[in-house]
Amino acid sequence: MATRVLVDDDEAAIRTSLRRILERSSFEVTEAPDGQTALRHFAGNPTDCVISDIYMPGMDGIEFLIRVQEAFPDVRVIAMSGGGYQPKENVLGAASMLGAVTVLEKPLEVAEVLAAVHLALESDGPG
Repeated sequence: MATRVLVDDDEAAIRTSLRRILERSSFEVTEAPDGQTALRHFAGNPTDCVISDIYMPGMDGIEFLIRVQEAFPDVRVIAMSGGGYQPKENVLGAASMLGAVTVLEKPLEVAEVLAAVHLALESDGPG
């Protein structure tokens, strides 16, 4: 069975790029445009790993990360950000403290994305 990865980002171009990168490496990919949609996805579709943006409308990536950790503690989360009203180092550091297995800074590199997913999947768990 293929490893399932959920890509959670409000930018369609980033979701599409990540989908292509991951599918070329035989991952099964699902997309969500925000945290609320991503959480609904979990209800009927188990996921091994999530790559989630931090800054999104509605439920942001930090709130999403907290909810995933509470409801689905075995799911590995990778947080990503290109910055926003806070320096990306601050929000990505907060995401790590809240349970993200690893973090990615935008713009993303193919090798970094694949290395982060493999690291997440090989880790002992969140945090």
